[in-house]
Order: sequence, then structure tokens, then C-alpha cells
Amino acid sequence: MDITLLYGRRELHPIIDQSAKIPPCVQLLPTMEVGHHVRCLRCNSLHDSAKVQLPRDQYYCPTCINLGRVSTLDQFYHVPEPNEFESLTSPLTWCGKLSPLQEKISNEVRISMKHHERRLLWAVTGAGKTEMIFSTIEQAIQNRERICIASPRVDVCLELFPRLQAAFKSVEMVLLHGKQDEPYRYCQVTVCTTHQLLRFYHAFDLLIVDEVDSFPYAANQQLIFATEQAKKEDGGLLMMTATPGELLIRAVKTGKLKVSYLPLRYHGHLLPTIQRLRINNQWQQKLGQGKFPFIIKKWIQKRLQQKQRFLLFVPRIDDLPKISKILKHEVSQARFTTVHATDENRLQKVQRMRDDEYDFLVTTTILERGVTFREIDVGVIGADDDVFSSSALVQIAGRVGRSSNRPTGAVTFFISENSRNVQLAVKQICYMNRLGKRLI
Repeated sequence: MDITLLYGRRELHPIIDQSAKIPPCVQLLPTMEVGHHVRCLRCNSLHDSAKVQLPRDQYYCPTCINLGRVSTLDQFYHVPEPNEFESLTSPLTWCGKLSPLQEKISNEVRISMKHHERRLLWAVTGAGKTEMIFSTIEQAIQNRERICIASPRVDVCLELFPRLQAAFKSVEMVLLHGKQDEPYRYCQVTVCTTHQLLRFYHAFDLLIVDEVDSFPYAANQQLIFATEQAKKEDGGLLMMTATPGELLIRAVKTGKLKVSYLPLRYHGHLLPTIQRLRINNQWQQKLGQGKFPFIIKKWIQKRLQQKQRFLLFVPRIDDLPKISKILKHEVSQARFTTVHATDENRLQKVQRMRDDEYDFLVTTTILERGVTFREIDVGVIGADDDVFSSSALVQIAGRVGRSSNRPTGAVTFFISENSRNVQLAVKQICYMNRLGKRLI
């Protein structure tokens, strides 16, 4: 048995004969709490015992079954986190330079995490959050602390991991998500999806959760529980987002959560503003007839003529094949493809877009955040649809202008009505830009 695989983890094992040889350092922990209801001790879900019953009065948890079935037939093997790491003097190999404002926020966060506080880093999209936390991560490495950077989205983790590897070349890291084949190993730095936090138990001295407002993390009580359980009881928690929800804002206002706010992007430019263009409210029906709103067709053709790459967002997966069929007829020379959450080739398509092999992607909200493409424009068909929350629209708009070579760009919402979600998105970006102008 490799004991290091149990450091700060809880691994499922069948309940076996007590005479079996288990190293004395391994703790045997229960998996379920059985009473009037059944509570899963991995994800904290509460179940009606009759609905989760197995033969012979045994029980299981259906909520976190994708990580391996937890049942009363099992127990957890666990070894408390020993922090068996080398002391590194200068682990940060990143040679970039922060702006004065970034440096200020970076110092603020580093001091806060030194004292293992709870803090929100509220920064506009493209503010350079990742680079601003490098000094905080370096501090934790120097103090031989165990660190985790988690995100709800696989795409974000895949983009973040190589950047962290490049910034800390001498530090062992592991990447964990549900679609990988590489086995888990004990490392000082872990990058993972928030679902993977359910496997950890009081492991991390520093836990950083990026995109805390993003699905499926926001308002997911199991993942919020996993966050608290994954970090040490006295560990520091840094949450990062450009669009905090009501609960986080309330926690800030009531003083329960410290906050660092950055309203400017790393290159010092404001967020691109949103242009709203009207389309007929029957546009989805017309797609089925092979017809495309002229104003959208014109918008696409203009960008193709200018060799300006872009993302075109649509509300639903069902819209993708209809739009793709029309585009193949209307702009047959263009290089494009569609992408959505259940697309098996999604990650490859995103990489090909990064490599300039596509002129544009037609996508659902799966690419609303955490994915960076150089110098693009964005169009959102049916931005007034309920599928798009105001925070999602802000994040979509934030895909534009992220490069210092092109800090501006077009963000166009094609709408049938000026709905509340669109109004709130426009309002939030205008608010951020007002704050940003005070710092320019």
C-alpha cells in the first residue's frame, strides 16, 4: 500500500476482517451516517433511507456515485496530511511583471492568505487573476504548505495547469478531472475540478477556487461542503470571480468575507462595451426553415472579410446543427465548427481555435469563461434568452479585448427584446468601467 496516496485523502475500501494488515498510521473512517435519514459523509447529501437502501439493511449515496459508490459496505482509508515537502527558497520562475495595481492586489491577497483568512478576489475578466496569485502560491510553497487551485470547469483547469507548471518549474504538480487517464499522485500543488475536492479531507493549507459563480459550483451545497472539507480546518480560502453572486456580495457587505477588488484589466484598458442589435423573435423557427437573420449574416461576413476571428454563442445545443447547415451554405469558404458541453471533441476543437485553425466557433455557454483566444470578437444570438444569466453574458463579453495587442473588440448581442438579463449585464460592465476610469 502506497501510504502517500492517502495523505489528506479518503479512499474507499470494502469493510474487511479486522485482522487484515493495515498500517497503524491509516485511519478507518465511516462512509455513511444512518438514522432516520442517511447522510453521506463524503458529499453531505441527506437521503430518505427507503430510497437508497441496498439488501440486508445497507445504504448508498446516489449523489456522488460518479466518484465511486459510497455505501455502508465500505469504509474510508485516510492518513492526516503530513506536509512532506521540500523547503524551496525561490520556486517562482515566472519572469513577468505585474502592473502597480495588480501588485497592490497581489500583496493584499498574499498577506491575507499568510494568515489563512477567507477572501474574495473580485476582478474583471482579463484582469490577470492567475498572475496575481503567483506570489501567494510561492509563499505557501516556501512554507511547505499544501496547495490546491480548483475550478468548476475542466476547460479552465486544462488552461491553468500548464501556466502554473511554467511559473513553478521545480514544483511537483498534479492535474485531476473526470476525463483524464493519468493516476493520482501526491504533490504539493494540485489543480483540479471542484468535484475532485470530494476526494480530499483536511488536506490543503491554501485552497483557491476560481470562477466560484460558475455552474456547477454556484449554489451547489455538495461542492461548497467539499470545499470546506478539503481544506484544513485552519486553512486559507481564496475565492475568485468577475461576477460574484448575491450570497458572496452579502457576505462582503456584512463583513463575513474580506474582499480585494480590481476593476481594470492587466493591460489597463476598460472592458469592451455591449452593442445590442434587434432581430425578429421568430429567429429560431426560421433557422429550421434554413433562414438566417440578415443582420447576423452581415455581421459574420464583415468579420470574415476583415479576417477577424470570433465566437458566435447560441442558447441551445439544438440550434447548432441548424446554424451550421446555413453557414456552410452562406459562408462555404469559412473554417468553423460547433462546440458544446457534451461534445467528445470539445477540447481538441478549442485547441484548434487557439492554433488559428478556425475562423470562428459556434458555441453554447460552455465557452463563456475560463478559455482565452487571442484578439477575437463575440456575437450572442438570442442573448435575451433565459439560458443566458446576466453573469454568463458578462463572462461572454469578457472573452473580447484580453490581448494587449488588441485590448478592444466588438461584443454584439442579437436580441428580440431588451430583457432583464441583458440590461443587468450592460449595467454591470458600465459600473466596472466607471470604477476603472477612476484608476486610469
